[in-house]
Amino acid sequence: MPVYEYTALNKAGKNVNGIIDADSAVAARQKLRGSGVFPVEVKETTGKPKDQVSGSATISTLFRRIKPGELSVLTRQLSTLIGAGITLVSSLEALISQLTNPSLKKIMAHVKESVNEGNSLAFSLSQHPKAFSPIYINMVRAGEASGSLDLVLDRLAEYSEAQEALRGRFKAAMVYPIIMTCLGAAILLFLMIKVVPEITKMFSDMEQTLPLATIILIGLSDFLRRFWWLLLAGLAAAIVLVNRFRRTSKGGYIWDDIKIRVPIIGGINQKMALARFSRTLGSLLDSGVPLLTALHIVRNIVNNRLISDVIDKAMEEVQAGKNLSVPLSQSVWFPPIAIQMISVGERSGELEKMLHKIADIYERETESRIMAMTSMLQPAMIVAMAAVVLFIALAILLPIFEMNQMVR
Repeated sequence: MPVYEYTALNKAGKNVNGIIDADSAVAARQKLRGSGVFPVEVKETTGKPKDQVSGSATISTLFRRIKPGELSVLTRQLSTLIGAGITLVSSLEALISQLTNPSLKKIMAHVKESVNEGNSLAFSLSQHPKAFSPIYINMVRAGEASGSLDLVLDRLAEYSEAQEALRGRFKAAMVYPIIMTCLGAAILLFLMIKVVPEITKMFSDMEQTLPLATIILIGLSDFLRRFWWLLLAGLAAAIVLVNRFRRTSKGGYIWDDIKIRVPIIGGINQKMALARFSRTLGSLLDSGVPLLTALHIVRNIVNNRLISDVIDKAMEEVQAGKNLSVPLSQSVWFPPIAIQMISVGERSGELEKMLHKIADIYERETESRIMAMTSMLQPAMIVAMAAVVLFIALAILLPIFEMNQMVR
């Protein structure tokens, strides 16, 4: 059944926009009139597969992107409806009617149309890869094959919520240090450009030799006052160049190596990658996805090429008949405790349960390390700001003290 976008007038005379499925444009208009609105414009949506929309992204599509939280809510609601015995098409129709995100509403309307034509839900979702990740599609496919789609969707919602919560905690912990760094930099720039030159004007007429700290301060202030734009341009250029370098194959590998080796942050990145690996692999295996297929999916979402290379090697050795713990034990990025737990899980036939336990361990460790890091950052930033302010104060006061001694 085709899907139509419409603009209509409601009973209050206000414009309303939305989508509706009907056999034809005429049927869509009749359906809208029946719901109490007067259609002004009705046009069929293209619904290009693979999200291949011509042209660049507009501002409206940028602000209407699908948030992970919206997808988690949709998944849990769909699981509840199917678990209650409602047919898939009716469940999708009920969901579409209450969605507020226009982009997600349009996608789900096309998914419903595809399912109504006889396609599987996994195939219909796979036509929109920007909205639904490979793990999402593969877990849905496994759920359909095993006849437990509602359980798989519920597990998928829990997985999405856990991943989003972990990302949210990391972002929330970094907000304060970032704000304080930007605020401190802005205040120091203002002092160096506006305040310091006014105070140090008196030193230009002095015939005595100025202290080294004062000379350095005047030089820095002069440079920033004249070339602050050059500094900002250089910073912007450096960010652009680093981003371009990261997108290259070699650059991306080097960047991932730095991310995982740098002190403090490297340990957090490693544990986050291991938690993502364990949680995703455990969820896929729980849903009935074969181990090799699950590993292939996981390698693309760990977000680190070094660990992806380890998974590639593990896939080859698992295909050759070895246990998963054997190739992983040869890597420095998988700690012994994780290897031992995976080995125990393989021997006991409870690999999925062990993977979830590993994910729990590393998620907790990640959270505690982030909290420890932020608690150390705050006093470190205060000390650094105090040191800079002390340097400025001394650089200004030292010549004044020398002048007082000369007068005496």
